[in-house]
Amino acid sequence: MNAALIIIFAVMIMSIFLGIRAKKGKDMDLEQWSVGGRGFGTIFVFLLMAGEIYTTFTFLGGSGWAYGKGGPTYYIIGYGCLAYIMSYFLLPKIWKYAKENRLLSQSDFFVSKYKSPYLGILVSLVGVVAMIPYFVLQLKGLGIIVSESSYGTISPTVAIWIGLAVVTIYVMVSGIHGSAWTAVAKDILILVVVLFLGIYLPIHYYGGIQPMFEAVEAAKPGFLALPDSGMSPSWFVTTVLLTALGFYMWPHTFGSIYSAQNEKVFRKNAIFMPIYQLVLLFVFFVGFAAILQVKGLTGADADLALLRLSIQTFDPWVIGVIGAAGILTALVPGSMILMAASTILAKNVYKVIKPDLSDAQVTRTARYLVPVVALIAVFFTFKGGNTLVALLLMGYSLVTQLFPTLVFSLMKNNFVTKAGAFAGIGTGVATVTYITITGKTVGSIFPFLPQAIQDFNVGIIAMIVNLIVLFVVSAVTKSTAVVNTKTEKAL
Repeated sequence: MNAALIIIFAVMIMSIFLGIRAKKGKDMDLEQWSVGGRGFGTIFVFLLMAGEIYTTFTFLGGSGWAYGKGGPTYYIIGYGCLAYIMSYFLLPKIWKYAKENRLLSQSDFFVSKYKSPYLGILVSLVGVVAMIPYFVLQLKGLGIIVSESSYGTISPTVAIWIGLAVVTIYVMVSGIHGSAWTAVAKDILILVVVLFLGIYLPIHYYGGIQPMFEAVEAAKPGFLALPDSGMSPSWFVTTVLLTALGFYMWPHTFGSIYSAQNEKVFRKNAIFMPIYQLVLLFVFFVGFAAILQVKGLTGADADLALLRLSIQTFDPWVIGVIGAAGILTALVPGSMILMAASTILAKNVYKVIKPDLSDAQVTRTARYLVPVVALIAVFFTFKGGNTLVALLLMGYSLVTQLFPTLVFSLMKNNFVTKAGAFAGIGTGVATVTYITITGKTVGSIFPFLPQAIQDFNVGIIAMIVNLIVLFVVSAVTKSTAVVNTKTEKAL
């Protein structure tokens, strides 16, 4: 067993230890298990939400896109910063309402606002369907990281099963407490690794960051800019907008909002999170550095850029540290996804079907669903072949369909009816599904439009359809309700 493997397994064992120990002294009812008893301060909430930034998508997908796509990669920085600005105004309102109404899941929020448990079922199903590709992303990344870091000693398949066992154990035992403590270790390690790689590799191979960009531009003119068509400026803007609106719509991220002690936590985080986002630049630098040093990575193999360049540069023990950091980027968000999916399926789907369930039975059901959701994700992990970024963008297109209904619910005079909310979300999701299955783009659907509009992120079409249906159905159902009320009074 080489040094890399020893370090990787040591970190996995540490994750199990931290996850299980986090349960100590706590009565694990559903509120403690899923939202930490609403007792997390600024640091823990910061780290849990930072898990949204530093996932395997960032660690491998970000560097892979820098290697394979060039300029369009910078959308990853843009959407996070925009989302954090919105969070300053949006998250305190969500937290306050959730605390007043003792909400535990994202679906609870929609159920409470629109007085419709069946809308909660729809939101739950949309969230779970979106989280499956997100969890698949984490598992694919985990397999790549362990396989490459172990120099092929452990296959991606075996690595995925080991990682899945680790995360399932500590989620079932400690819930969000386990995720929070593992997030502490993850963020410390990932910051050290990313900053080191992003600074050292450009200097080592090119003499600095500016010379690196000059060398890449000389070898591949225009690669570092946005192209005139395809991933053009209009694609960039619409993709940043789509992903920023969907940033907090992920059920596991939404659920972490409830864990805060007070609403000031979010305003403090909103100040520092955009700065933290800049660390992603160093991930991109690794991908750019690999362009002229690691040849021949195409398609999904571009996600290997960071690890391949590191392996040809460093000793095994350094690769072990890099691999360990990468593993934690999969385990932390993976654990949050498992917990959120299990909670909403148990509380917002199963309990609606069987309303006589006690809180203790719902808690037990949520825990039992953890390995079930994990196994479903493993099935799709071994069946799919998309790149990491493509998987995430598909999930974002789905969860973003929840955004209009959420925002309108925060208005003092919300004009959206539960029928309008249901219809808007349903048609938006149906549009995303059709687009994903058929591989359509705005250009293929509307070839007569100007090129700039043809390049729009196709998820925007689903959002527009969602809004139109939401407005129309809400207007019709509200006017019908008014007419019925007047008729009843007349009688």
